[in-house]
Amino acid sequence: MHVLLVEDDSVLADGLSRILQGHGMLVEVVGDGLQADQALQRGQFAVAVLDIGLPGIDGFEVVRRLRARGSATPVLLLTARDAVEDRVRGLETGADDYLVKPFATAELVARIRALARRNTPAPTVLALGQLSLDTSARRARIGERPLELSVREWAVLEYLLQHASRVVSKQQIIDAILPWGDDLTLNAVEVYVSRLRLKLLDAGIAIRTIRGFGYMLEPAA
Repeated sequence: MHVLLVEDDSVLADGLSRILQGHGMLVEVVGDGLQADQALQRGQFAVAVLDIGLPGIDGFEVVRRLRARGSATPVLLLTARDAVEDRVRGLETGADDYLVKPFATAELVARIRALARRNTPAPTVLALGQLSLDTSARRARIGERPLELSVREWAVLEYLLQHASRVVSKQQIIDAILPWGDDLTLNAVEVYVSRLRLKLLDAGIAIRTIRGFGYMLEPAA
């Protein structure tokens, strides 16, 4: 397993690299955000482990650039910040998971392996009406036009597409898109669905509200 480790503390980076190598991983270490961005452009990694507080550009910007290129490389953020806003920002930017320092190295190894496993499904394209979602390349289109989606919008839309023409509840959506037990309210789901409706006006599909039950994605009438 090829892992990119991005950490500006050379002592910590060396220690973590030795631990990961001891678990059979091939580790490439860089010390700032610009080097991380360049490494992710030229190499294929099973997982990228990023510190948020990096010189050059921070971990948030590294992830944003990675996702803007359409890369689905799993990202685990390491941060000394335990504020909810930072965790939410990281996930919204496109990170897949995070660990707050200090952490147990056994948990770091377990999370890296879990992210690598989640990134190995066969390529899949979900389509309905004029909308298509390439879940491997993480690209969405309406016809030939790219569709810009936040991480949460993507997750909600992907789940609705997977269950097209079936009613799904708000709680089912929450349970499906938050495997790490992060916070997401029923009202927040309503907000994401509202945003998606606006973005899908010309896609030939509609998200219907089934009062008392949830939502159903179907071809527009």
